[in-house]
Amino acid sequence: MYRATTNGIQVTVEPMYLPDQSEPQQDRYVWAYTIEIRNLGSVPVQLRTRHWIITDALGRVEEVEGAGVIGQQPLILPGEAFEYTSGCPLATPSGIMEGSYSMELPDGSRMEVEIPAFSLDSPSVRRVLN
Repeated sequence: MYRATTNGIQVTVEPMYLPDQSEPQQDRYVWAYTIEIRNLGSVPVQLRTRHWIITDALGRVEEVEGAGVIGQQPLILPGEAFEYTSGCPLATPSGIMEGSYSMELPDGSRMEVEIPAFSLDSPSVRRVLN
């Protein structure tokens, strides 16, 4: 698990390789990741946008931006959490994802919340710590 907390918003990520959806012989590797966004603060926040930076094992970078997550812009009350699962395909057997959420506060202002960098590793790749 990977975890980061920004201004009272805790983001936890758990990635999982999906061998049944991957086709290594065709350079297609697929992961699911489950994210929990927990509001440890004292005011509600609403997730408005997401920004992902996805880097494969060859250093190729793809940025993805959009409204909400999985078609939703959840309002997360103090002490509550929102959880969702999504996925990511890569052309290499490993990579890294990181990013941020833009959260709207009750006064209409926004804050950026870190999504911790997390590793996408297929079981066929030997892990190397740098």
